[in-house]
Amino acid sequence: MAELGYDGVSVRVRDDLVDAHRRAWQRLARPGTWWTGAERVGIAAEVRAAWTCALCARRKEALSPSHADGEHDQASALPAAAVEAVHRVVTDPGRLSKPWFDELIATGLSEGHYVELIGVTVTVVSIDRFCRGLGAPLHPLPEPQSGEPSRYRPATAVSDGAWVPMIPQRNVSGAEAGLYGELPRTGNVIRAMSLVPDEVRQLRALGAVHYLSERQMIDLTAGRTIDRAQIELIAGRVSSRRECFY
Repeated sequence: MAELGYDGVSVRVRDDLVDAHRRAWQRLARPGTWWTGAERVGIAAEVRAAWTCALCARRKEALSPSHADGEHDQASALPAAAVEAVHRVVTDPGRLSKPWFDELIATGLSEGHYVELIGVTVTVVSIDRFCRGLGAPLHPLPEPQSGEPSRYRPATAVSDGAWVPMIPQRNVSGAEAGLYGELPRTGNVIRAMSLVPDEVRQLRALGAVHYLSERQMIDLTAGRTIDRAQIELIAGRVSSRRECFY
């Protein structure tokens, strides 16, 4: 694979962003915790296919997703439950439901597979959106690497209010020590990935270069030219447009 970069764009992209994206793209091709390298690249292919999927478009326009029948425009050899999960998360996240999730699990998609699938999806959407924002072409998907998933499931993950087991902050120790960073609390959006700790690590690695740090989030106005109310207005508008649950 050609080395990922942004040499052809009209603005300078920081070196730490380029490095983080390269590492994420390399990791995408390697066997994960529950999916092989080929399957992880297949998830990435489905992320891109979802944007033009005819079934997803009909569902998005329907009063309820269940009102639109048919098959997804599939771009990989992934099982149907995985394709459904990727396409719905990408195109209609505001209407996901616990019954929908339970049906995925009943058809053979394990909780661990689901969490890792979400992690890969977030990685690809984040970097693809970055490219689109710059007017740069999407990076070619990497060639999958051989090998088997680790199938590691942290013993401290328990049912704690989410659809999937999570590691409580009070139980972050051993191999997961430092998983949530240096602050005493972390958001549930991070904890929800903790059944697959490597996906938390990937999410934090991208977040470190894409967003404010955890400590900067405590005081949003430090060194900025807009005040807290203006920041909250912008954040609220973006969240609404993105159909963010929070």
